[in-house]
Amino acid sequence: MKSWILYAFVSMLFAGFTSVIAKKGLTGISGDLGLTIRTCFVFLFVLAFSYFVVPHKEWSQLKLSNWLWLAGSAVTTTASWIFYYRAIEAGEVSTVALIDKGSVVVAVLLAYFFLHESVTVVKLAGTALIVSGLLVMTRG
Repeated sequence: MKSWILYAFVSMLFAGFTSVIAKKGLTGISGDLGLTIRTCFVFLFVLAFSYFVVPHKEWSQLKLSNWLWLAGSAVTTTASWIFYYRAIEAGEVSTVALIDKGSVVVAVLLAYFFLHESVTVVKLAGTALIVSGLLVMTRG
C-alpha cells in the first residue's frame, strides 16, 4: 500500500473520532465557543508538530504564492469548521459527518477543473455513491 493511502485512512479514522469527541465537548456550551477552544488546541499541537518535524531551513523556501494559497485554504477551513460545529451542536453527528464528507464531490470537481486531475469511471462511480448516500441520509 502506498504511504499516502495509509495516511488518508488514518486521517479518516481520526476525523471520525473528532466529530464524536467534539459533540461531547459541546455539552453545555455553544458550538462557536467549542470551535474556538478546539482551534486554539489545534494551533498549539500543529505548531509543536512543525517544530519537531519540519526542517528549519524549509521555512526560508516559502514564497508569497505559498502564503496566499495556504491563507485561502485557512479561510475555507475556518468557514467549514464554523458551519460544521453549528451543525453538530444541533444535529446528529452521524448525519452531519456524512453530509460533510460530501465535500469529496466538491473536491473531485475542483481538482478536475483547476488541477487538471483525471476523473475516471471509478471516481465517478464513487462520487455517485456518495451523492446517493447523502440523498438517502438526508431524506430519511
